[in-house]
Amino acid sequence: MAHRGACDLAPENTLESFALAVEHGADLVETDLWVAADGEIVCHHDPTLQRTTGDPRHVGRLSASQLARLRVRPSDGSRGREGIPRLAELLELLPNEVPVILELKDPLLAEPGAAARLLRELGARARERRAGVIGFDLALLRRLRARAPGLVVGHISTRDPWGAHDMDLLGPWWPLLRLNPGYVAAAHRRGQRVCPLDPRLHAPGHLDRWLRLDVDAVLTNDPRATRRAIEQLGGHREPR
Repeated sequence: MAHRGACDLAPENTLESFALAVEHGADLVETDLWVAADGEIVCHHDPTLQRTTGDPRHVGRLSASQLARLRVRPSDGSRGREGIPRLAELLELLPNEVPVILELKDPLLAEPGAAARLLRELGARARERRAGVIGFDLALLRRLRARAPGLVVGHISTRDPWGAHDMDLLGPWWPLLRLNPGYVAAAHRRGQRVCPLDPRLHAPGHLDRWLRLDVDAVLTNDPRATRRAIEQLGGHREPR
């Protein structure tokens, strides 16, 4: 799962980053969502624009067209070439066979108007389960699910060593899988899919552990490098 696109190789959450993720073999693409001042849904991680563009304002204070005129900086701090994209642009870029995973950063996305807009933009992707929404706020996720029965919904958790039973997807902070080695197997018995939240994916022993536990996906900032590492470890294999 390409985390904010291929964000080690291009500025995060830009169309360039998403396109590289697809080109480099990502099976899923992940991004973060906020509602702009004009109601458009845009792809950005932080509540403010300071870190990514140098503009101190909150994402929700600018329209989508204003956000598009900003320039998202690469990790080296140099001037970027692209602005902040709308969700609609990402969906247009992605091939139909590449599902999109949307982390809900903005609480407004659970409100009736924004939730309806999100579902309209996802269209067939939501109906055919080629799109999912995830987040840390379990109450927000449950409100959105009540407004959109059938939508794939996932919970990211830093504390729960068992996982919420009413979610389709689970994103446990990776130490939780050491605390509860049976986490993945139990989730699979419930029909849930698991992707550990692990920013140290390529640290010694991490990726190999997730392959042995039979996780359904791993988050990566460089899909091509992660694919190669999985191949070098012998590929996906059933848990022991």
